Amino acid sequence: MTETKVKGMLAIDELKAKVANGEVETVLAVLPDLYGRLIGKRITGDFFLEHTAGHGMHICDYLLTVDMEMEVIEGYKFANWELGYGDLHCVPDFKTLRLLTWLDKSALVICDLQTEPGCQPVEVAPRTMLNRQIERLTEAGYSAKGGSEIEYFIFKESYESAREKNYDGLNIYGWYIEDYHMLQGTKEEALNAAARKHMDNSGIPVEFSKGEASPGQHELNLRYADVLEIADRHVIYKQGLKEIAMAQGLAVTFMAKWRSDLAGSSMHLHLSLWDNDTGQNVFPGKHKAGPIEVSDEFRWFLGGWMAHAPAITPFYAPYPNSYKRYVSQSWAPTAIGWSYDNRTAGFRIVGHGNSLRIECRIPGADCNPYLAYAASIAAGLDGIENKIEPPGIFQGDVYTATGLPKIPGALRDATDELEKSAMFRRAFGSDVIDHYVHFFRTEQRKYDEAVTNWERERYFERA
Repeated sequence: MTETKVKGMLAIDELKAKVANGEVETVLAVLPDLYGRLIGKRITGDFFLEHTAGHGMHICDYLLTVDMEMEVIEGYKFANWELGYGDLHCVPDFKTLRLLTWLDKSALVICDLQTEPGCQPVEVAPRTMLNRQIERLTEAGYSAKGGSEIEYFIFKESYESAREKNYDGLNIYGWYIEDYHMLQGTKEEALNAAARKHMDNSGIPVEFSKGEASPGQHELNLRYADVLEIADRHVIYKQGLKEIAMAQGLAVTFMAKWRSDLAGSSMHLHLSLWDNDTGQNVFPGKHKAGPIEVSDEFRWFLGGWMAHAPAITPFYAPYPNSYKRYVSQSWAPTAIGWSYDNRTAGFRIVGHGNSLRIECRIPGADCNPYLAYAASIAAGLDGIENKIEPPGIFQGDVYTATGLPKIPGALRDATDELEKSAMFRRAFGSDVIDHYVHFFRTEQRKYDEAVTNWERERYFERA
């Protein structure tokens, strides 16, 4: 059976034809940085085909060490002033070549990073980290399929007007909870319909969009795919939704917790393992687990994933703000437990047969999907290799449960767990873990040094 080509994906010969007839004038050659943002260059179509397609391009290695403000951060071994901030080699992965229909006459390709000289994979690059875990899966006879459910808030603001207001008193769409609400959804349909259409036409198949648990909050779900493909789609989708909103004079945010009195925005991470020989999901089996029957691999993968969840959390919740999402009865988990079809659990099991999968509800919409999927796979593989059993299946309200381990309460606590994880140091290498520990500690330090409006309002007069 031949695989159906995804609409919007391009072969190199198709790109050549579209450049020749003027349908494509610009190729975006991009890669994800530590935050999961797309960085790269816009290249004329002719130059891309004549030079970049065969020889790649170069970027400065400081891009894997800067903070969100693009400020140089000292303390990284990978790149620093002493080493001179040299070049990295960007190699296009032509399996990712696609049209971007929301940008005029544009195509996009994601690149992998290599050392210059030497042409070796850059181990701290997020896409390399995920590829390394996919290689481990392949060696064990498995592949992984994933799905991303990403929530966001929509504003009747531009990014410029939001900044002018100091991000205070912003106008969101609607004034009541819109979960599954079709009338409120109609008010936002100009944006969400455009997003569904453009994603579908740009190699990012969409299942649906729906209202979410707060006013102005929405969700757009991508179709599941092989885990590298879903991570690629995830980052392009987030960038694309912002650009589509900008074109309409609107803004969206993927902050994990935009406002303290509203629900946070999650990225529910779905994952299943598949047998490379049979092409079947390996999670179903003969062992009874509550209302489902599961395999040894399911139990061990889940057991490893749960056992290492505290150390994974920085990859799920990368900013100090991320931890403000973990509030009881807010639809975000607070404890590390598992249940079947139970939205109070950090690990919710859904589906049957080939659709049986683990939904981890810990990641926020602000996470870098390459890091989130890579860390999840590494933990699950450790569970299979060491036959780690999960705790008993939980039934009831996990929010009120006693005796379950809690999700780390702050980025500094989660980073401590990551730093001391021997498993992650084996899976990714100590240099990689040290790189990300420094990255997360920098985010925490920047937050700790900031003076906020809350502090001024509370202490300016009365302290």
